[in-house]
Amino acid sequence: MRHIEIMDTTLRDGEQTSGVSFSASEKLTIAQLLLNEVMVDRLEIASARVSEGEFDAVKKITEWAAEHDYLDKIEVLTFVDGETSVNWMIESGARVMNLLTKGSLNHLTHQLKKTPEQHFSEIEKVITLARSKGIKCNVYLEDWSNGMRNSPEYVFQYLDFLTKQPIQRVLLPDTLGVLTPRETFEFLDKIVKRYPETHFDFHAHNDYDLSVANVMEAIKAGVHGLHLTVNGMGERAGNAPLASTIAVLNDFMPEVSTSVSEHSLYSVTKIVESFSGVRVPANKPIVGEHVFTQTAGIHADGDNKNNLYFNDLMPERFGRLRQYALGKMSGKANIEKNLQELGITLADADLKKITQRIIELGDRKETVTREDLPYIISDVLDSNAIEEKVVVLNYVLTHSKNLKPSATLQVQIGEEIFEESAQGDGQYDAFMNALKKIYEKKQIELPQLTDYTVRIPPGGKTDALCETIISWEINKKTIKTRGLDSDQTVSAIQATQKMLNLL
Repeated sequence: MRHIEIMDTTLRDGEQTSGVSFSASEKLTIAQLLLNEVMVDRLEIASARVSEGEFDAVKKITEWAAEHDYLDKIEVLTFVDGETSVNWMIESGARVMNLLTKGSLNHLTHQLKKTPEQHFSEIEKVITLARSKGIKCNVYLEDWSNGMRNSPEYVFQYLDFLTKQPIQRVLLPDTLGVLTPRETFEFLDKIVKRYPETHFDFHAHNDYDLSVANVMEAIKAGVHGLHLTVNGMGERAGNAPLASTIAVLNDFMPEVSTSVSEHSLYSVTKIVESFSGVRVPANKPIVGEHVFTQTAGIHADGDNKNNLYFNDLMPERFGRLRQYALGKMSGKANIEKNLQELGITLADADLKKITQRIIELGDRKETVTREDLPYIISDVLDSNAIEEKVVVLNYVLTHSKNLKPSATLQVQIGEEIFEESAQGDGQYDAFMNALKKIYEKKQIELPQLTDYTVRIPPGGKTDALCETIISWEINKKTIKTRGLDSDQTVSAIQATQKMLNLL
């Protein structure tokens, strides 16, 4: 098996994602996680000369890396600027530089306005100076992919010169993300065969959503290393994503190996998501919130019978678990799967009622989680035990600043319909005051409310289902009724309606 070096550039190229800036302590935390747990081979952590904050971050990381024998794994992007970048490297404590040079004649001519010979001479001086200071060198060929398309003679002229220099690696970026898989293989195959003793890295961008496909072709062509970022962060559409690339290499390219631990990929995704403020799409392969969630009931049924909807991307590989969504697409099989996880068994008749309630909630676009299930079960089975003779037909609740909340409601008792309005100290209190007016007409005294409890499932979000449990004293006995809804006041009204029917 051929070992492929993985260089993570989340802290350098990934930080070029629009609006992202990591603090020094955040950079250190991510670097530690990537080297200690994800176990990438190398890290590109910054660009030289960017800012004082960047310098402080690099210094923190290099001090930690020196203590843990990782200093040769820490790399910094530098420039062809005489002594400036080299001196910055020395002061920051970094010892591996990735020198940014021009990989296309177009960039060289129009941006630097220099001849190849002038550029090569300046590069050689920087490399010589760095080596004399104990700094190891890798060299980027910026815009190399367009160089191979439009000025291949220049690229090979440059590589003829560069491969004779005392450098460790040549870094070949598809800077603008323009390569097709066919071109990636053709260009890299020519280069690797022409310079068999040189270590080549491939650096893919994702502008056409082809980065992982291009990485596969680069490996087939014989490259020795890959540049990846956590969550595919980077300029414009980002870089080749770390998690997807590792999964593809492990599952489809058995001829190569990496040092990366799959099991740690999800945890680093969540850390980087938190620090960067850039949310990972729910359907992003490997690390998205929903990618190991079966929604259709037929899929859960197939998994129950023989894991018919499993593939090689088992969630456990990445420190995750398979889930079965609850909503309008749920069938009994989805719900049974979730009940199994909770250790709950229901009779078929009750399971049908629960399924119907979850479908109704899904139609209302309510989010239903596994943690909601015990509340839904309690509510549905409790409701089915009560014969409805009293129905709250309609209500309007208002809440205004510096004005008392008010309620207007319409209630059907038997064949009669009543309507009343009232104010109160809160919306529910206003509702109860209007209800009392209705029951006074029937000469019925409402029971005393003795306790009012609201529960939200563990980990519940602001749109989570809310269970309200109200205790009432009726004929010197205490009874409890429950309501369930995403709105707390509505769930309390539901619990009250059940009490009215028990009265």
